[in-house]
Amino acid sequence: MKARRALTLALVVLATLAGAYAALVTFRQDKVLSVGSIRLSVSPGHRGALDVYVPLVDWGARFEAIRLPARLRVDVRTVDRRVVGRLAQGAGVDLADARRDARDAIASYLRALLAVVGLAAAGFGGLVALAVRSRAGPSLRTTLATAGVTAVAVVVGLVVLLPPRGAIDQPEYYAFGPDIPRALRAVEAATRSRQILDEELNAQLVGLARLVVDPARRPEIEGFPRATIASDLHNNVLAVPILDRAARNGPVLFVGDATDRGSPLETTLVRQIVRTGRPFVFVSGNHDSDALTRRFARDGAIVLTQFGRLRPNGTVGDTVVDVAGLRIAGYSDPFERRSAEDFQDRYDRTPSPQQQVAFDEWFETVRGDVDVVMVHEPSLLTLTLERLRESPPPDPIVFAVGHTHRPDLERLPNVTVINGGSIGGGGTGNLAEENSTPLGLAVLVYDREGRFRPLAGDLVGIEPGTGSSTARRERLDVPAEGDGT
Repeated sequence: MKARRALTLALVVLATLAGAYAALVTFRQDKVLSVGSIRLSVSPGHRGALDVYVPLVDWGARFEAIRLPARLRVDVRTVDRRVVGRLAQGAGVDLADARRDARDAIASYLRALLAVVGLAAAGFGGLVALAVRSRAGPSLRTTLATAGVTAVAVVVGLVVLLPPRGAIDQPEYYAFGPDIPRALRAVEAATRSRQILDEELNAQLVGLARLVVDPARRPEIEGFPRATIASDLHNNVLAVPILDRAARNGPVLFVGDATDRGSPLETTLVRQIVRTGRPFVFVSGNHDSDALTRRFARDGAIVLTQFGRLRPNGTVGDTVVDVAGLRIAGYSDPFERRSAEDFQDRYDRTPSPQQQVAFDEWFETVRGDVDVVMVHEPSLLTLTLERLRESPPPDPIVFAVGHTHRPDLERLPNVTVINGGSIGGGGTGNLAEENSTPLGLAVLVYDREGRFRPLAGDLVGIEPGTGSSTARRERLDVPAEGDGT
């Protein structure tokens, strides 16, 4: 008897939840704003985000501002032609009205969505309660109450978790298609209005393919020099053309692991990567070898070690080199393989305290003379970053790292650590896996007039199977957290 009652109540709860879910995924509304029209919907089953998509240019922006595992989608359907004309001529639009219209539209949609979800949940749960009633089971009043309470709980959960919370900033840009990275090109090719646009979301709501960043306080970065940061190819030569296109005849800073063992056969396979950068700057990783670094140096790469730049004849030169206005130094991986040992694995998962101290002592010899430091293993920086956190450097320093296969950008006062992920997607063996590692790279935009000043860091991810890409930009010319300047 008790089991039958429990099963009946469970069926009512499941039916109520099913009704709520069906309403959540199917309910959508079109709203007309002063600058165009948008369509609002919810897509459950994703990382929580406010997702603004512009079909006109086939790209969008994603803001992690929602706690529910769902995306609140804002698809820009149309753009008022008069607005486009005014912007093209350098005139302004009332962005305060546009923001207010958008917020009102989202709020109105959410209110309607809550009502529809609540009614659908209660209605479907009530129908099932009527259908499963029996003398041996719980009373109709109990089953209807269960449906009602469950529906209310669902609505309350949506009220708490679905509306965007906090600042809507730090967007991740994404696009579809094989041409990489489309999202960044749309950002970079943008023509900015003369008016001061104080929020990046403004332009997204207008539906124009441009990134607008408070030009009253932060300069436009179009036209500034840039360097592409990549690592961890792991023999995946299919990714070399992607890196070549992304570099756009600019410098490439490659932070180790071009191969898996650094053997002569692998070196011959990947040596074409040296031609992707003008110039191509390289430090070794734990999957590279002394034979590979010598081959790269003979092929024209700038190969950096803690002892100096490796020359084709095996001798070393200056420790700090000038590349496209950047003062760069590099540190060879302590686990680099050796041809004399038949390229056997020497890797230890965690660098020893002695190796961290050795790196820190080396860094002190170049500190003040470098803008960028290249080192494959991020764990080598542990001691150095702790000291820089306690005593920030007077001038900006960028550390380019790799090894983890995970894109990341960490900031301390006047210090930036950039990891582009894995340009090889973890290697050719990963490309056939269902959950393959995305191809990744980073772009450093900087000002070299006067002293070095980093302006922005772009993290670009490319799905190997579909070719779709995402791009996240972080401005570096604003104070980092904890920077009181």
